[in-house]
Amino acid sequence: MSSTNRALSPVLFIQLSAMMFLQFFIWGAWYVTAPNYLSTIGFEAADFGWTYAVGPIAGMISPFFVGMVADRFFSAQKVLGLLHLGGGGLMFAATVLMKAADPSPDVINICFFAYMLTYFPTLALTNTLAMKNMEDPERQFPTIRVAGTIGWIVAGLLVSFLGYDSAIGMFYLTAGSSLLLGLVSFTLPETPPTQTGPVSARQILGLDALVLLTKPAYLIFLIASTLICIPLAFYYQIASRVVEMAGMKVGQTMSYGQMAEIIFMLIMPLFFKRLGVKWMLAVGMLAWVIRYALFSLGASDETSWMIIGGIVLHGICYDFFFVTGQIYTDKAAAEPIRAQAQGLLVLFTLGLGMFIGAKVAAKVEARYTPEESKAFATEVTRLGDEITKAKAAKDSALVASLTAKKDQARHDELAAIDWKTLWSIPAALAGVILVIFCLAFHERPDSDSTEGGGDTVATADETPPAEEGFQSTLDDVDDG
Repeated sequence: MSSTNRALSPVLFIQLSAMMFLQFFIWGAWYVTAPNYLSTIGFEAADFGWTYAVGPIAGMISPFFVGMVADRFFSAQKVLGLLHLGGGGLMFAATVLMKAADPSPDVINICFFAYMLTYFPTLALTNTLAMKNMEDPERQFPTIRVAGTIGWIVAGLLVSFLGYDSAIGMFYLTAGSSLLLGLVSFTLPETPPTQTGPVSARQILGLDALVLLTKPAYLIFLIASTLICIPLAFYYQIASRVVEMAGMKVGQTMSYGQMAEIIFMLIMPLFFKRLGVKWMLAVGMLAWVIRYALFSLGASDETSWMIIGGIVLHGICYDFFFVTGQIYTDKAAAEPIRAQAQGLLVLFTLGLGMFIGAKVAAKVEARYTPEESKAFATEVTRLGDEITKAKAAKDSALVASLTAKKDQARHDELAAIDWKTLWSIPAALAGVILVIFCLAFHERPDSDSTEGGGDTVATADETPPAEEGFQSTLDDVDDG
């Protein structure tokens, strides 16, 4: 097939790129900045533990939905449209709950859970829809998928530009963009169900992929991947408040992590040749240790360059570990079970690992948030109510005075947290995981020495060199 035949038509390229852009714009508009607003309406550490746990729970449930319903009975673009329309409605409902006289974190989190049940299946659906409309997905998909990362970046920049870093507006932006994608989805190419005929419970549950766990190296990798998601949860759940405390624009600053993802994705093939699988994974985990060490040292003194450095390291953390892990999984699994194997990886990482991480991060945050900080938080909520009354009375001078007091109380609330000890815990945890992984992970070396240090990836039938095919396989990888 010629390269000309492989090219997407301009209309299809625009359609699929817009779909990916909005898909991740929706996520990026609220996910990392939500605590900055929710903490002003009464959310505490335990509440955030559930805010960020409902997503992983939905992530563990959604594969069953996609496998049993979306892939078998309905066109992908119609399911995508209905889910995003429903999600937009649920996010608007969440904003109504947030604006109640006495907002209930428990009720709002239930609404978030319902929303995540609509959003998480769309991550797989957008990939399916895109690839089913491509002649050569291996080469064409990355150019479409990168629009998603750009969408996340633009969302963060727009949140800061509109002044929504710590405002309910981020949720309105999420709901509006979700409704927009819901409508746009019905204009996408007809993409009929991908599967027909009977399906076994074993296939739905992805049990065929469990054969990978009989391979010691892959088992160690999967355990390490699950455990490293525990410190990862600290980043999504807590880091944005450090940025706010330091006086930086939250959405804009947090988007630097996604910008770094793109950069490190481009240079990954160079490192694959030299390092091989094991040391690519190790470098990714080492970046976690350094990232949280920077947060530990920088947060207490509000040292901006350390905080920004920790955020930028997200590119290495994600690409070198998770993208490498996706490639490793693709090579480790026999061709018939590769899709199940990737689903297994997602289930243990973004599902189980992130769920545990959300609860652990909540416990650690609560442990190192003193009563002084909680007192300031109560004052922030009280001042917020006063500002609302002053706005209703159209007293602009009083609004300005109360806003200044609220901003100072918010800074004092965050500054009172023991950030140095708090961030040292995920740093230490990542360090322990790194050491155990380096000692326990061993792949059988190829008979000939390899450029990447002799690491090899086991498949069902053979053990090819680690670096063999990795560069081309990068084209298959979703960079999230």
